[in-house]
Amino acid sequence: MAGRTAWVALVAVLGAVLVSGQAQASGRTDLLCADDTGDDERINAATAASAPGDEIVLQGTCLIDGTIRLASDRTYRGLSRSGTVIRQAPGANLDAMLASDSYLDDVPWTGGPVTVRSLTLEADRDRNPGGRDGLVLRSWQSVVDDIAVRGATRHGIRVTNLSANRTELTNTQVNGRITGSHIAGSGGRGVHVEDTRNSVTDWQLLDNWVEGSGTDGIGLDNAAGWLIRGNHVYGVGGVALWAERLFGSSITDNYLEDFTAAGIRVSVQGEAASTISGNRVFKANGGAGTFLETRVNYGVGNLVVTGNTIRGNGAGVGLDLQGPNLVVASTGNLVTGVTVPRRIGAGVSVSAGV
Repeated sequence: MAGRTAWVALVAVLGAVLVSGQAQASGRTDLLCADDTGDDERINAATAASAPGDEIVLQGTCLIDGTIRLASDRTYRGLSRSGTVIRQAPGANLDAMLASDSYLDDVPWTGGPVTVRSLTLEADRDRNPGGRDGLVLRSWQSVVDDIAVRGATRHGIRVTNLSANRTELTNTQVNGRITGSHIAGSGGRGVHVEDTRNSVTDWQLLDNWVEGSGTDGIGLDNAAGWLIRGNHVYGVGGVALWAERLFGSSITDNYLEDFTAAGIRVSVQGEAASTISGNRVFKANGGAGTFLETRVNYGVGNLVVTGNTIRGNGAGVGLDLQGPNLVVASTGNLVTGVTVPRRIGAGVSVSAGV
């Protein structure tokens, strides 16, 4: 009898979700969106009523004309990419569809950890020409997993040290992860890491799909300490993967195809060493371009370039190793279908390593 009573109570809670739109349990709020422009107010009200450590679970289609606030130490979860779709209302022209609290509050410190998973953001850039980004993160130790971002007017996912009014962080924003997500049709970059100082370091960008970006697929102002692995970038208007300020960084096992300007473009910093290995960089679309290009910011740059596969359309430069003061260990790269397989600049030392 006690077991049957508990089961009936559970059904009552689930019924409350479907009938009233919102139900609360300890540490969790379930919210059924109404597909009207009051959804962002309801989601933000649920956030305001939550406590650190809580999970907010969204279901259905959520129509928003205001930014959803991502409060520190919360999880925002959908049922699945198809089961939870957050749509930007036509004419809303939002600066961000979802954004960290520290970004919205214009404070000089990073927000607390945030998790966003298993949902879709439909930015509808054609009907929001004045809009900007899909998801803006200004929170350390944050996790983004299994989301889709479609049609952002500017960037699909933006990780930044700046607030909405461009207040810079005075502390660091480290140790985040962006994994298993699909970013398509952004007007600017699919994933954009913005860092005007040295705050957004030591993140992981793993196993994502980025397609159809107007400019670059993945672009990082500061790639220090980043692990960039297993991403598939294709059909972009600029550079497939652009990573500035490598410092103990790793770019491995990415599949990059049909870019315009370059496949992989990096700058290397002194005092550390970084690795570029096992990437597949292909170009079957028109134009020449460079498949892997390097330069050095300061000091002596140390870089491993090994085991990469480059396949061109008959034009372009395979490996373009420029310094000055660059030390490269390079072996086992397959470079075919290009005009110049390898170009080495002045002040660059290339060996097979030890």
